[in-house]
Amino acid sequence: MNEGWIGDDYLILFEESEVATLSDRYTISQFLPGFRVLGLRGWDDFIVRDSQGNTFTIPTVPIDAQYLAPFAFPEQIEKLHPDVRFTGKIKWYVQPIFFGGDPGDGKNLIWVSLQKHVELVLWWNDPARSVSNTGGTIPRA
Repeated sequence: MNEGWIGDDYLILFEESEVATLSDRYTISQFLPGFRVLGLRGWDDFIVRDSQGNTFTIPTVPIDAQYLAPFAFPEQIEKLHPDVRFTGKIKWYVQPIFFGGDPGDGKNLIWVSLQKHVELVLWWNDPARSVSNTGGTIPRA
């Protein structure tokens, strides 16, 4: 992994050798067939690539194609500025924003390892899909 600040964005970029494994662990193909996960932008959004090489961001919860947004890597991507306060940590909202969690409430924020992040993404996307499949609406901030 390569991580750090570039402008106002904190990026976690997976090495090319990690992309297939992490895409499988996050089960990206179940949510977005033909996509691979390349990393995280600002901890809350995945950076993904489709089979044509186009890149997008998408929330980690819910992983739903309607939330895909075009993403262009910054020109100076090799100049990420590491920040030891965040190295090896991923921000997570105890109650995700999609489910009404308050991003401004410090008690709603924890820092997790990559392994724990995978587990949380998978766990929270299951009820998110249920909401989507039943036509329910939960506001996304």
